Amino acid sequence: MTNVQPADASHESVEHLDSSQCWNLLRQVSVGRLAVWVDDHPDIFPLNYTVDHGTLVFRTGEGTKLGGALGESAVALEADGVDAASGLAWSVVVKGKAAALKSTEEILDSASLFLFPWQAGQKDNFIRITPDSVTGRRFKVTAPLTWWTQLSGAVKASPE
Repeated sequence: MTNVQPADASHESVEHLDSSQCWNLLRQVSVGRLAVWVDDHPDIFPLNYTVDHGTLVFRTGEGTKLGGALGESAVALEADGVDAASGLAWSVVVKGKAAALKSTEEILDSASLFLFPWQAGQKDNFIRITPDSVTGRRFKVTAPLTWWTQLSGAVKASPE
């Protein structure tokens, strides 16, 4: 016998966040995951960002992330967090178009954002995501005993 309950028996409500709540949460963290379309598949990159007047700005070097972000397809950035004391978690997704900051004025303005890459290396490209949509949700984290089963820690057999 396991401790697993039917999904609807222990279902906690999800709070859908308004735009203002989403932006407030995005300002509280600086790390997210950027989803881009590369060739014929999606790809995801962790990055640090900052909020700037209803947009998100990040720095990156040359490579797949930059190419995917500046391609024809829209991008998505997801950030989340959890309050260990209350057990409340949140997730915010920003979808929109990414564009490189090119003008001297834009680049000088970006210096005031104090956006410093975490990873070493040349990160000369400042990219701004202008949102088409910003959505978020908050929910109570489920206690492990409600979803853990005896098989969760089981050793897997080799693929032979």
